[in-house]
Amino acid sequence: MNFSTLGYHIVADFWGVDFQLFNNADWLETRLVEAAEIAGATVCSVQSKQFQPQGATVLVLLSESHLSIHTYPEKGFAALDCYACGGEADTERMIEHLLAVFMPEEIYAQKLTRGQGNIAVYSPVFLQDNN
Repeated sequence: MNFSTLGYHIVADFWGVDFQLFNNADWLETRLVEAAEIAGATVCSVQSKQFQPQGATVLVLLSESHLSIHTYPEKGFAALDCYACGGEADTERMIEHLLAVFMPEEIYAQKLTRGQGNIAVYSPVFLQDNN
């Protein structure tokens, strides 16, 4: 069987999100797993940590790679990282779902094409549509 090394990696900063949404590791786990499944990814495991007095980190291990979030609820900020390679999982669809869930006031993102030599960097479609 021949597998492709081609993969898409999105890094995104979400700003201006309600404190409560970013301060509940269990709820975040559910939303990230939901995003992965909607995008056609295979979830292998989930790890999370609720920080005190606030903040959370969630890592969803995928057969295709990973989806993660690290939150700073007191600042309305989260750093997201989404990478999938060698399959049908759609990283843009994962982030688009999380955009709909969190409804950030601002988003900054870059999409990398990996596994073909030079890493190509460009804006994801969901950012291009909003310009």
